[in-house]
Amino acid sequence: QVQLVESGGGLVQAGGSLRLSCAASGRTLGRYAMGWFRQTPGKEREFVAAISGSGGITISADSVKGRFTISRDKAQNTVYLQMNNLKPEDTAVYYCATNVAGGSVYRSVRSYDYWGQGTQVTVSS
Repeated sequence: QVQLVESGGGLVQAGGSLRLSCAASGRTLGRYAMGWFRQTPGKEREFVAAISGSGGITISADSVKGRFTISRDKAQNTVYLQMNNLKPEDTAVYYCATNVAGGSVYRSVRSYDYWGQGTQVTVSS
């Protein structure tokens, strides 16, 4: 069993920055793919960024390219999402997830086995 806990969300003005953290317990995640997703009320959960088990491959959604960076600290069993130049449309609940069956990068919600409870990010204009 894996537990994921996100933190770092909050209220920020447009153009500001936040760093989200996803701490894992119950299993070492060093070999597994990790992803960040976000969701707003009434909409499906959407892909934001993902990182491979090795940390050598990262992908991100076009809407956040150049602004968001995903990284991982294997020693801390933690994954981060650095968010810069935030926009009001980035407002959402952000979730981290892991795929414990594979080490590649995945965009699909269905590719992930375990999810955190989410952290709210609100960007004011």
